[in-house]
Amino acid sequence: MPEEEFLTVREVAEMLRLKPRRIYALAAKGALPCRRATGRLLFPKSELERWLAGAAASGSPGTALPPADILAGSHDPLLEWALRESGSGIASFFDGSLDGLVRFREGRAAAVGLHLLDVAAGEWNLPAVRRELAGRPVVVLHWAWREQGLLFRPELHGRIRSLGDIRGLTVVPRQPQSGAWHLFRHLLERAGLDPQRLDLLAEPARTESEVALAIASGKAEVGFGLRCLAAPFDLAFLPLIRERFDLALHRWAYFEPPWQRLWRFAAGPALHARAAELGGYEVRERGRVLYNERA
Repeated sequence: MPEEEFLTVREVAEMLRLKPRRIYALAAKGALPCRRATGRLLFPKSELERWLAGAAASGSPGTALPPADILAGSHDPLLEWALRESGSGIASFFDGSLDGLVRFREGRAAAVGLHLLDVAAGEWNLPAVRRELAGRPVVVLHWAWREQGLLFRPELHGRIRSLGDIRGLTVVPRQPQSGAWHLFRHLLERAGLDPQRLDLLAEPARTESEVALAIASGKAEVGFGLRCLAAPFDLAFLPLIRERFDLALHRWAYFEPPWQRLWRFAAGPALHARAAELGGYEVRERGRVLYNERA
């Protein structure tokens, strides 16, 4: 039998393009095949190669390796601005809170923007995180409180005074996997309105900005959206609910430079000034840890 070849922590880090401390963390979890000898970690090359082949074949290496610096989930204009202005280098893919949870679970995103209301529990976001990301290394950080309501064309200002007044108007829908659509359906049903009986556009808006754009361009008359987008698109706004927007983040990613750049920027005066300029935001508790699952 040929003698087994072993790799050091540094050699494995170079092979996987990770930092050495991530290799130590993976080894501690038992996620990487390794041996301990005279106080050192050694990795049998043949076993490591089989592990890599198995991860590639399963199509889900993210279950063991830290995910790429991608922010998925729900769209937030203030967060999108901060990603850019901070120079974080973090990529974004906004297609709804539920879509983001799936991407996180499959290792295709390092963080998820969430605004999911658990009606039975009367709680924002954490029930969904506990249910969908159980056993995964995730921390939930508060981002902002936001005002959600009806965005509509200015000439309808006298007509729309409550949610029931949208009957007969063309409404911008959201994609089914978005937190906004689930929240809007809840508010409609609470008001005695059937979402299926609304006059909805054929194509849903996939971000908050797309809701406002569809109304401003004349494609629709009203939509469920954020107060902060009313003024930029010259729209009227009727407040309906104050919601909590949080970020669920992979614990390993939190300490990486892209995310640290974002947190440092968000702690400074520029973000608070931008939130005040946009309106409809409360960011005093930004960064508060709401949940920490070590896995």
